[in-house]
Amino acid sequence: MTAFPQARLRRLRGTPSLRRMVQETRLSPSEFIYPLFITHGHNVRQEIGPLPGCYQISLDRLEREAIEIASLGIPAVLLFGIPEVKDAAGSGAYDDDGIIQQASTLIKKAVPELMVIGDVCLCEYTDHGHCGVVKHETIDNDETLELLSRAAVSQVAAGADAVAPSAMMDGQVGAIRTALDSAGYTETPVIGYSAKYASALYGPFRVAAESAPSFGDRHTYQMDPSNSRMAMREIETDIEEGADVIMVKPALAYLDVIARVRQQYNHPIAAYSVSGEYAMVHAAAQNEWIDGRRVALELLTAIKRAGADMIITYFAKDAARWLAEDRP
Repeated sequence: MTAFPQARLRRLRGTPSLRRMVQETRLSPSEFIYPLFITHGHNVRQEIGPLPGCYQISLDRLEREAIEIASLGIPAVLLFGIPEVKDAAGSGAYDDDGIIQQASTLIKKAVPELMVIGDVCLCEYTDHGHCGVVKHETIDNDETLELLSRAAVSQVAAGADAVAPSAMMDGQVGAIRTALDSAGYTETPVIGYSAKYASALYGPFRVAAESAPSFGDRHTYQMDPSNSRMAMREIETDIEEGADVIMVKPALAYLDVIARVRQQYNHPIAAYSVSGEYAMVHAAAQNEWIDGRRVALELLTAIKRAGADMIITYFAKDAARWLAEDRP
């Protein structure tokens, strides 16, 4: 390698134009997926305390929200529902007239080009807050699969373009793929929450989705944060079961996992920049400890640089505006 003084790497950093020309990783709103929390009621747009700038939105406010998201160049939303009534079986998840089903139909009618992804889980709909059927304080994996499959088919029938099973039940991708194919939805993609860790960074989400477990925790089904080899097994299983996209969640503390997945697999990779990541940036920015805008864009760039093709992020709308402002 040529050494200093012949090699002067700063030559490529001298002007904004030159820095842009040699930029290796470029962010675009076309890679963002924006999470939405849908609730019942009239004219509800309730800010979520630990997620400043994010809201629980009622169905009658959803069309305006969808139009705004699409206008920013964001191609997709990920829907989470808050039902009026919760029960032990999470029946609101697979109710054909459920909150996510209504939201999917509404969005596709109002903004057909906006991709609707339905989160498939039971935690928002169960009175115990766990992601599956509980028997003797244990999550019954196989019984849960049947309900997840019903939820996925119901969401797609209502208009969802894709489904994203997040319950971390063994076999969930295969069960949902089989159910969708049997119902005639052979072209509907499945986005697997393949490596979803039992993270401490989900706290703000559980406030937003009103889904905190009433007992215990989720360590028996979500992954141990210490493990990366296990993530490869989870991902390989999801691919074998028919996942069209694989996901790592959270993103920021698991950039090494994203990079390893990118090296090992050719599937599209989604990374979920979770609620705790968003909340930490906002909290530090509000205290004027950091420049929130610069830090948010730096973190999103790091997630893409690690290998993610698409990023689920609560920063999606802000980041889309910032990137438009920064465009020369």
